[in-house]
Amino acid sequence: MRGVAAEIVDAVVAKGQSLDTAIANNEDRVPVDDRSLLRMLCYGTLRRHWQLQHCIGQLVDRPLKKKDRVVNALLAVGLYQLTDTRIPDHAVVSQTVEAARVLRRPKLAGLVNACLRRFQRDEIAAADSKNAEARWNHPQWLIDRLKQDWPDDWQAILAANDERAPMWLRANASMNSAGEYRDKLAAAGRVAETLAGVPDALRLAEPCAVEALPGFADGAVSVQDAAAQIAARWLLGAKRGNILDACAAPGGKTGHLLELGGQEITLTALDSDPARVESIRQNVERLGRHATIVAADASKPGEWWNDVPFDGILLDAPCSATGVIRRHPDIKLLRRASDIKALSRLQATLLDALWALLSPGGRLLYATCSILAAENDAVVGGFLKRHGDALEDDVLPNNNIRDLMRRTAHGYQILPGTAGLDGFYYACLEKKVS
Repeated sequence: MRGVAAEIVDAVVAKGQSLDTAIANNEDRVPVDDRSLLRMLCYGTLRRHWQLQHCIGQLVDRPLKKKDRVVNALLAVGLYQLTDTRIPDHAVVSQTVEAARVLRRPKLAGLVNACLRRFQRDEIAAADSKNAEARWNHPQWLIDRLKQDWPDDWQAILAANDERAPMWLRANASMNSAGEYRDKLAAAGRVAETLAGVPDALRLAEPCAVEALPGFADGAVSVQDAAAQIAARWLLGAKRGNILDACAAPGGKTGHLLELGGQEITLTALDSDPARVESIRQNVERLGRHATIVAADASKPGEWWNDVPFDGILLDAPCSATGVIRRHPDIKLLRRASDIKALSRLQATLLDALWALLSPGGRLLYATCSILAAENDAVVGGFLKRHGDALEDDVLPNNNIRDLMRRTAHGYQILPGTAGLDGFYYACLEKKVS
């Protein structure tokens, strides 16, 4: 199993695969009972990538050959087990050494053994003052961006990014309140707490499989971070009618809009990825709801729009996902500084295209799971300069979430880790009535 974990980590680090894809491509090679450990090793090793590589640099005299780079990943998996898990050290060493043979690198088994035993014996520093990446476990470009955008908070953000994210649930308000569902969880032996200001949210004390959640198959509850749950109630407010959920996959916010809007809304859910559109369909079906689900590019309305204006539009725009790194540690390795400019151009293009579809008096809620100003305030600020018929509605959906939010130039930012939430940005835009 350690060998499979090393191959997954290598697929992310060296081949640029997403962690979810790499796990999906390989986890069937591992017995079902071992898959939770496999995921823990992969996620943990990638969370601590720079520190582990700093250690490996002190343990290995010269870099491994390119054809043996998977052994570098194996060393990282082994070191992660020694530093961050309760697996007995002797088991870590023996099983990691055996994994080198499973990976068809028997000649390097001795190197793996020597490195792990030296790490146990000597004081190998995980970081030093001259290596900011190893100290903070983030790429330098992102450290620099966060220092620039959040000068008083960047260290707390970096620390929060390396924590394990809690499991948040969304009670289906059309079936049960969060308090009522908490009682159902308690009857099933599970503990959860609610969050003031986010009426449908529940935070589980301990994560569990969705199959263990009472009523999950019947739509009584969904898995969704509480920060993301703010979107549906903010968009709808007192608005009903024709609603668009653009860039909707995997369908969490689509489902929430349907639960809250009921028969008073007509919902179109859109995504450009046909494979991800299927996930929207599955989520809607599990909730027993109906929506028009379309695979299309939101920036090209001429290819899918029926000329009926929307009363409300949710644009959860493609972004760097720098607010959800704790859930997806591979983002730190896969995202590049050069990506941000291209993403901000795409976000602006989507805003401009969708604004034309909004009826006068309608509301567009712009959201990202980014914490970078270039994708948030800069995009919304540029949009407001280009569109004289747009104004920002800065009234929060309720005052209880004020302490969760940071007011920014053109919206509100939730920083990762605040009350256990993911990082999210929101800006609510309304179209003036002539």
